[in-house]
Amino acid sequence: MDGETTIAQGLHVTDDSAGYDAACKRVLSEKAILARIMKSCLEEYKDCDVNDIAEKYIEGKPQVSAVPVLPDEGGTVISGMDTEDKSVHEGTVTYDIRFRAIVPGSEEQIALIINVEAQNDFYPGYPLIKRGIYYCCRMISSQYGREFTGPHYEKIKKVYSIWICMKPPQYRENTITRYRLVEEHLVGEGKEPIRNYDLLSIIMLCLGGPDGANYDGVLRMLDVLLSNETSEAEKRKILQDDYDIQMTQTMEREVSVMCNLSKGVREMGRADGILSSLKNLMETMGLTIEQAMAALKVPEGERQKYMDLLERQ
Repeated sequence: MDGETTIAQGLHVTDDSAGYDAACKRVLSEKAILARIMKSCLEEYKDCDVNDIAEKYIEGKPQVSAVPVLPDEGGTVISGMDTEDKSVHEGTVTYDIRFRAIVPGSEEQIALIINVEAQNDFYPGYPLIKRGIYYCCRMISSQYGREFTGPHYEKIKKVYSIWICMKPPQYRENTITRYRLVEEHLVGEGKEPIRNYDLLSIIMLCLGGPDGANYDGVLRMLDVLLSNETSEAEKRKILQDDYDIQMTQTMEREVSVMCNLSKGVREMGRADGILSSLKNLMETMGLTIEQAMAALKVPEGERQKYMDLLERQ
Protein backbone atom coordinates (compact mmCIF):
# COMPACT_ATOMS: atom_id res chain seq x y z
CA MET A 1 0.00 0.00 0.00
CA ASP A 2 2.54 2.56 -1.11
CA GLY A 3 0.10 4.95 -2.73
CA GLU A 4 -3.16 6.33 -1.48
CA THR A 5 -5.91 3.72 -1.25
CA THR A 6 -9.56 4.15 -2.14
CA ILE A 7 -10.23 5.09 1.48
CA ALA A 8 -7.85 8.02 1.23
CA GLN A 9 -9.33 9.17 -2.07
CA GLY A 10 -12.83 9.02 -0.68
CA LEU A 11 -11.97 10.83 2.50
CA HIS A 12 -10.16 13.69 0.78
CA VAL A 13 -13.18 14.58 -1.38
CA THR A 14 -15.10 16.94 0.90
CA ASP A 15 -15.85 17.75 4.52
CA ASP A 16 -19.66 17.91 4.51
CA SER A 17 -22.18 15.22 5.42
CA ALA A 18 -22.46 13.99 1.82
CA GLY A 19 -18.69 13.61 1.76
CA TYR A 20 -18.79 11.71 5.04
CA ASP A 21 -21.42 9.31 3.64
CA ALA A 22 -19.27 8.76 0.55
CA ALA A 23 -16.24 8.19 2.76
CA CYS A 24 -18.10 5.54 4.79
CA LYS A 25 -18.94 3.64 1.61
CA ARG A 26 -15.37 3.77 0.37
CA VAL A 27 -14.01 2.63 3.74
CA LEU A 28 -16.45 -0.29 3.75
CA SER A 29 -15.37 -1.25 0.23
CA GLU A 30 -11.84 -2.12 1.39
CA LYS A 31 -11.26 -5.85 1.05
CA ALA A 32 -9.93 -6.17 4.59
CA ILE A 33 -13.27 -4.87 5.89
CA LEU A 34 -15.46 -6.80 3.44
CA ALA A 35 -13.63 -10.05 4.21
CA ARG A 36 -14.46 -9.78 7.90
CA ILE A 37 -18.10 -9.01 7.13
CA MET A 38 -18.28 -12.01 4.81
CA LYS A 39 -16.68 -14.39 7.31
CA SER A 40 -19.09 -13.31 10.05
CA CYS A 41 -22.32 -13.21 8.02
CA LEU A 42 -22.06 -15.42 4.92
CA GLU A 43 -22.15 -19.16 5.52
CA GLU A 44 -19.99 -19.82 2.45
CA TYR A 45 -17.01 -18.14 4.16
CA LYS A 46 -17.47 -18.97 7.85
CA ASP A 47 -14.57 -21.46 7.84
CA CYS A 48 -12.22 -19.32 5.72
CA ASP A 49 -9.29 -17.21 6.80
CA VAL A 50 -10.04 -13.51 6.29
CA ASN A 51 -6.84 -13.03 4.31
CA ASP A 52 -7.87 -15.81 1.93
CA ILE A 53 -11.28 -14.19 1.49
CA ALA A 54 -9.70 -10.85 0.65
CA GLU A 55 -6.96 -12.20 -1.61
CA LYS A 56 -8.49 -15.30 -3.23
CA TYR A 57 -12.26 -15.03 -3.25
CA ILE A 58 -13.24 -11.39 -3.76
CA GLU A 59 -13.03 -10.82 -7.51
CA GLY A 60 -11.48 -7.59 -8.76
CA LYS A 61 -11.89 -4.50 -6.62
CA PRO A 62 -15.34 -3.60 -5.28
CA GLN A 63 -17.09 -0.78 -7.10
CA VAL A 64 -18.39 2.13 -5.06
CA SER A 65 -21.29 4.28 -6.33
CA ALA A 66 -22.56 4.51 -9.90
CA VAL A 67 -20.10 7.24 -10.91
CA PRO A 68 -16.53 7.20 -9.57
CA VAL A 69 -15.90 9.97 -7.07
CA LEU A 70 -12.51 10.49 -8.68
CA PRO A 71 -13.06 9.36 -12.29
CA ASP A 72 -9.65 10.49 -13.50
CA GLU A 73 -7.62 8.66 -10.87
CA GLY A 74 -6.90 5.01 -10.24
CA GLY A 75 -8.46 3.31 -7.25
CA THR A 76 -10.41 0.27 -6.19
CA VAL A 77 -12.85 0.41 -9.11
CA ILE A 78 -13.82 -3.04 -10.29
CA SER A 79 -14.12 -3.80 -13.98
CA GLY A 80 -17.31 -5.47 -15.16
CA MET A 81 -19.35 -5.07 -11.94
CA ASP A 82 -21.17 -1.73 -12.17
CA THR A 83 -23.19 -0.40 -9.24
CA GLU A 84 -25.86 0.99 -11.55
CA ASP A 85 -28.70 -1.36 -12.47
CA LYS A 86 -30.90 0.04 -15.24
CA SER A 87 -34.34 -1.14 -16.32
CA VAL A 88 -36.64 0.58 -18.79
CA HIS A 89 -39.74 -0.22 -16.75
CA GLU A 90 -38.36 -0.29 -13.20
CA GLY A 91 -35.97 2.66 -13.27
CA THR A 92 -32.37 2.75 -12.08
CA VAL A 93 -31.08 1.28 -8.82
CA THR A 94 -27.76 2.60 -7.55
CA TYR A 95 -26.00 0.27 -5.13
CA ASP A 96 -23.52 1.57 -2.55
CA ILE A 97 -21.09 -1.29 -3.12
CA ARG A 98 -21.38 -4.30 -5.41
CA PHE A 99 -18.86 -7.03 -6.25
CA ARG A 100 -18.44 -10.69 -7.16
CA ALA A 101 -16.92 -13.39 -4.98
CA ILE A 102 -15.95 -17.01 -5.63
CA VAL A 103 -17.46 -19.71 -3.41
CA PRO A 104 -14.60 -21.55 -1.64
CA GLY A 105 -14.11 -25.12 -2.76
CA SER A 106 -16.52 -24.92 -5.68
CA GLU A 107 -15.25 -27.02 -8.57
CA GLU A 108 -16.91 -24.82 -11.20
CA GLN A 109 -15.71 -21.55 -9.62
CA ILE A 110 -19.27 -20.65 -8.61
CA ALA A 111 -19.62 -16.92 -8.10
CA LEU A 112 -21.83 -14.85 -5.82
CA ILE A 113 -22.95 -11.27 -6.39
CA ILE A 114 -22.77 -9.25 -3.18
CA ASN A 115 -24.20 -5.82 -2.44
CA VAL A 116 -23.33 -3.82 0.70
CA GLU A 117 -25.36 -0.80 1.80
CA ALA A 118 -24.55 1.70 4.56
CA GLN A 119 -27.81 2.99 6.02
CA ASN A 120 -28.24 5.83 8.52
CA ASP A 121 -32.03 5.98 8.55
CA PHE A 122 -33.71 2.79 9.76
CA TYR A 123 -37.20 4.25 9.11
CA PRO A 124 -36.99 5.95 5.69
CA GLY A 125 -40.76 5.72 5.18
CA TYR A 126 -40.92 1.99 4.35
CA PRO A 127 -39.66 -1.27 5.88
CA LEU A 128 -35.97 -1.43 5.10
CA ILE A 129 -36.08 -5.20 4.67
CA LYS A 130 -38.42 -4.78 1.69
CA ARG A 131 -35.84 -2.61 -0.01
CA GLY A 132 -33.25 -5.30 0.62
CA ILE A 133 -35.53 -7.90 -0.97
CA TYR A 134 -36.09 -5.62 -3.96
CA TYR A 135 -32.34 -5.13 -4.40
CA CYS A 136 -31.83 -8.90 -4.38
CA CYS A 137 -34.58 -9.40 -6.95
CA ARG A 138 -33.07 -6.73 -9.18
CA MET A 139 -29.63 -8.32 -8.91
CA ILE A 140 -31.14 -11.64 -9.99
CA SER A 141 -33.30 -10.29 -12.81
CA SER A 142 -30.44 -8.15 -14.16
CA GLN A 143 -28.37 -11.30 -14.70
CA TYR A 144 -30.44 -12.09 -17.78
CA GLY A 145 -28.29 -11.21 -20.77
CA ARG A 146 -25.19 -10.98 -18.59
CA GLU A 147 -24.83 -14.25 -16.72
CA PHE A 148 -27.26 -16.31 -18.81
CA THR A 149 -29.47 -16.13 -21.89
CA GLY A 150 -32.51 -18.00 -23.10
CA PRO A 151 -33.85 -20.67 -20.76
CA HIS A 152 -30.53 -21.31 -18.96
CA TYR A 153 -31.80 -20.40 -15.50
CA GLU A 154 -29.37 -22.90 -13.98
CA LYS A 155 -26.69 -20.23 -14.44
CA ILE A 156 -28.34 -17.72 -12.08
CA LYS A 157 -25.85 -16.54 -9.45
CA LYS A 158 -26.78 -16.35 -5.78
CA VAL A 159 -27.05 -12.76 -4.49
CA TYR A 160 -26.56 -11.18 -1.09
CA SER A 161 -27.68 -7.76 0.04
CA ILE A 162 -25.92 -6.73 3.27
CA TRP A 163 -27.28 -3.72 5.16
CA ILE A 164 -25.14 -1.97 7.77
CA CYS A 165 -27.59 0.03 9.87
CA MET A 166 -25.78 2.66 11.91
CA LYS A 167 -28.77 4.05 13.82
CA PRO A 168 -31.24 1.21 14.40
CA PRO A 169 -33.96 1.27 17.08
CA GLN A 170 -32.80 0.14 20.50
CA TYR A 171 -34.41 -3.29 20.27
CA ARG A 172 -32.37 -4.04 17.11
CA GLU A 173 -29.01 -2.80 18.39
CA ASN A 174 -26.05 -5.20 18.18
CA THR A 175 -27.94 -7.78 16.14
CA ILE A 176 -27.29 -9.64 12.90
CA THR A 177 -30.35 -11.06 11.14
CA ARG A 178 -30.57 -13.11 7.97
CA TYR A 179 -33.59 -13.45 5.67
CA ARG A 180 -33.53 -16.12 2.95
CA LEU A 181 -35.52 -18.67 0.96
CA VAL A 182 -36.03 -22.03 2.66
CA GLU A 183 -37.78 -25.24 1.67
CA GLU A 184 -40.99 -26.06 3.57
CA HIS A 185 -42.67 -29.43 3.20
CA LEU A 186 -46.44 -29.05 3.34
CA VAL A 187 -47.25 -32.58 2.19
CA GLY A 188 -44.59 -35.28 1.98
CA GLU A 189 -40.86 -34.65 1.69
CA GLY A 190 -40.07 -33.92 -1.95
CA LYS A 191 -36.62 -32.43 -1.41
CA GLU A 192 -34.98 -30.12 -3.93
CA PRO A 193 -31.18 -29.54 -3.95
CA ILE A 194 -30.60 -26.41 -1.90
CA ARG A 195 -28.47 -24.85 -4.65
CA ASN A 196 -31.60 -24.58 -6.84
CA TYR A 197 -33.53 -22.26 -4.51
CA ASP A 198 -31.02 -20.75 -2.07
CA LEU A 199 -30.45 -17.81 -4.40
CA LEU A 200 -30.99 -14.70 -2.31
CA SER A 201 -30.25 -13.59 1.24
CA ILE A 202 -30.59 -10.26 3.02
CA ILE A 203 -28.34 -9.62 6.02
CA MET A 204 -29.14 -6.82 8.47
CA LEU A 205 -26.22 -5.75 10.67
CA CYS A 206 -27.62 -3.34 13.23
CA LEU A 207 -24.89 -1.54 15.13
CA GLY A 208 -25.25 -0.47 18.73
CA GLY A 209 -22.63 0.36 21.28
CA PRO A 210 -20.54 -1.02 24.13
CA ASP A 211 -23.39 -0.63 26.64
CA GLY A 212 -25.52 -3.28 24.93
CA ALA A 213 -25.24 -7.05 24.70
CA ASN A 214 -23.46 -8.82 21.82
CA TYR A 215 -21.01 -5.94 21.35
CA ASP A 216 -18.25 -8.05 19.83
CA GLY A 217 -16.80 -9.33 16.59
CA VAL A 218 -17.84 -7.66 13.36
CA LEU A 219 -20.46 -5.52 15.12
CA ARG A 220 -17.81 -3.94 17.33
CA MET A 221 -15.38 -3.58 14.40
CA LEU A 222 -17.93 -1.70 12.28
CA ASP A 223 -19.09 0.43 15.20
CA VAL A 224 -15.50 1.48 15.91
CA LEU A 225 -14.74 2.08 12.24
CA LEU A 226 -17.83 4.22 11.57
CA SER A 227 -18.19 5.90 14.95
CA ASN A 228 -18.33 9.69 15.12
CA GLU A 229 -17.15 9.58 18.73
CA THR A 230 -14.19 7.18 18.75
CA SER A 231 -10.86 8.98 18.52
CA GLU A 232 -8.35 8.38 15.77
CA ALA A 233 -5.84 6.80 18.14
CA GLU A 234 -8.45 4.47 19.63
CA LYS A 235 -9.70 3.38 16.19
CA ARG A 236 -6.17 2.64 15.07
CA LYS A 237 -5.38 0.62 18.20
CA ILE A 238 -8.59 -1.46 18.12
CA LEU A 239 -8.39 -2.22 14.41
CA GLN A 240 -4.74 -3.26 14.68
CA ASP A 241 -4.75 -5.11 17.99
CA ASP A 242 -8.18 -6.75 17.97
CA TYR A 243 -8.86 -7.31 14.26
CA ASP A 244 -5.37 -7.56 12.77
CA ILE A 245 -6.10 -4.82 10.26
CA GLN A 246 -2.64 -3.44 9.69
CA MET A 247 -2.55 0.33 9.67
CA THR A 248 0.12 1.56 7.27
CA GLN A 249 1.06 5.23 7.22
CA THR A 250 -1.41 5.74 4.39
CA MET A 251 -4.25 4.11 6.32
CA GLU A 252 -3.40 6.14 9.41
CA ARG A 253 -3.83 9.29 7.34
CA GLU A 254 -7.13 7.94 6.05
CA VAL A 255 -8.49 7.33 9.55
CA SER A 256 -7.31 10.80 10.56
CA VAL A 257 -9.21 12.44 7.72
CA MET A 258 -12.32 10.39 8.48
CA CYS A 259 -12.22 11.57 12.08
CA ASN A 260 -11.91 15.16 10.85
CA LEU A 261 -14.89 14.62 8.55
CA SER A 262 -17.02 13.30 11.39
CA LYS A 263 -16.03 16.31 13.47
CA GLY A 264 -17.12 18.56 10.62
CA VAL A 265 -20.45 16.76 10.36
CA ARG A 266 -21.05 17.20 14.10
CA GLU A 267 -20.15 20.89 13.91
CA MET A 268 -22.45 21.36 10.92
CA GLY A 269 -25.29 19.74 12.86
CA ARG A 270 -24.61 22.06 15.81
CA ALA A 271 -24.63 25.09 13.51
CA ASP A 272 -27.95 24.03 11.98
CA GLY A 273 -29.45 23.68 15.46
CA ILE A 274 -28.26 27.12 16.54
CA LEU A 275 -29.56 28.71 13.34
CA SER A 276 -32.96 27.11 13.86
CA SER A 277 -33.10 28.34 17.47
CA LEU A 278 -32.06 31.85 16.44
CA LYS A 279 -34.82 32.05 13.83
CA ASN A 280 -37.41 30.76 16.29
CA LEU A 281 -36.46 33.36 18.89
CA MET A 282 -36.52 36.17 16.35
CA GLU A 283 -39.90 35.12 14.94
CA THR A 284 -41.75 34.19 18.14
CA MET A 285 -40.20 36.65 20.59
CA GLY A 286 -39.50 39.52 18.22
CA LEU A 287 -35.83 39.64 19.21
CA THR A 288 -33.11 41.13 17.08
CA ILE A 289 -30.39 38.79 15.91
CA GLU A 290 -28.02 40.26 18.50
CA GLN A 291 -30.55 39.71 21.30
CA ALA A 292 -31.26 36.16 20.13
CA MET A 293 -27.55 35.28 20.06
CA ALA A 294 -27.11 36.75 23.51
CA ALA A 295 -30.06 34.70 24.80
CA LEU A 296 -28.51 31.52 23.38
CA LYS A 297 -25.08 32.51 24.71
CA VAL A 298 -23.46 32.17 21.30
CA PRO A 299 -19.71 32.89 21.76
CA GLU A 300 -18.65 36.34 20.57
CA GLY A 301 -16.17 34.87 18.13
CA GLU A 302 -18.91 32.90 16.34
CA ARG A 303 -21.60 35.56 16.10
CA GLN A 304 -20.51 37.06 12.77
CA LYS A 305 -20.62 33.59 11.22
CA TYR A 306 -24.27 33.13 12.20
CA MET A 307 -25.17 36.63 11.07
CA ASP A 308 -23.69 35.84 7.65
CA LEU A 309 -25.51 32.50 7.50
CA LEU A 310 -28.85 34.08 8.35
CA GLU A 311 -28.40 36.79 5.72
CA ARG A 312 -27.87 34.13 3.04
CA GLN A 313 -31.08 32.29 3.94
